[in-house]
Amino acid sequence: MTQTKVAISIEEGVLAKVDALVKRKIYANRSKAIQDAVQEKLARLERCRLVEECAKLDPVAEKAVADEGLTEDLAEWPKY
Repeated sequence: MTQTKVAISIEEGVLAKVDALVKRKIYANRSKAIQDAVQEKLARLERCRLVEECAKLDPVAEKAVADEGLTEDLAEWPKY
């Protein structure tokens, strides 16, 4: 994947924590640590959005849609 260099502003305390992770060799460098943190945050936000959308669903209506036509189709299934 192509990478692009960007400049960011970051609190000194946060940067010190990132530097500590690099020093302990948990991350190869600051860029990798920050990239992983951003990716993790984006994934978490996406999961939260999915949960919010799922919460809008009506379980009774969703079950009715899932079950729709199921009884008719069962007769056509082969016997095992």
